[in-house]
Order: sequence, then structure tokens, then C-alpha cells
Amino acid sequence: MQNYFLKQDIKVFYVKATSFPDGVTEAHQKLHALTGFAKDKKIYGISYPESPGKIIYKAGAEEDYAGEAEKLGCPTFIIKKGNYSSIYVKGFYNKIPAIGKAFQKLLDNPGIDPEGCCVEMYEGDKDVRCMVRLSDG
Repeated sequence: MQNYFLKQDIKVFYVKATSFPDGVTEAHQKLHALTGFAKDKKIYGISYPESPGKIIYKAGAEEDYAGEAEKLGCPTFIIKKGNYSSIYVKGFYNKIPAIGKAFQKLLDNPGIDPEGCCVEMYEGDKDVRCMVRLSDG
């Protein structure tokens, strides 16, 4: 595990998955269809519990310009700045289960922000940084 610091809030627009984990791929496909599969687009996965046993998942993209979310008809979400605990997964396409395992490890940290969420920060089209925000106090 590594510490990772987000210097500023990140506004993303998103497509909500119909279910978790089964709807995750479809949500990302819909998001990429909206953004035109731009290679330089910053893509995220955001997940958090809605109720016991039910996870909300959002496939998100950082806005390239103010108003992009509204133009595309998408809701927005703010990934909060601050300190995160993270695990970097290289070549995630060949090892999708490694993402879930990374979050299982990260969520064992007693210092995580109880109001936070799990964040997948995709770096290029091969790697992902799995992160959970740490409490400020």
C-alpha cells in the first residue's frame, strides 16, 4: 500500500451501473460511448455502499471543460481532495479480480474516511490506482 495525495477535488460526470459487480462493464462502455473513447480522457470508477449488501458503482470521467457534464446529460460527483491509501494494479485487464482484492485490503485500514468511497483512477488503458480516502483527523 502507498499513500497518495489528491491536491484538489475532482469533478467527474458519470454513468451509474445498473448493478454491482455485473453492471460495471456496461457502465464503462456507456461512458466511453459518450466520451468517444478519447485516450487522454481521465476515467474513474467510484463505489460505495448504499445499504448492507448493496454497492453503488459509477463509471466517471473528468470534465475537460466546464459544462461538459450538462452537455452530455450526465450527473456529476466530486472526488474529494486529501490523503488516500492506494494500491497500484498494473495490467488490470489480465487480472480484474486484483482490483477487488486491492479494495478488500484497503478497506481493512481503520483510518479510512467513513464518508468516503472507493476510487479507481485509471492511468492509461492498462493500469489502475485503487484508492480509499483517509480521515482528516
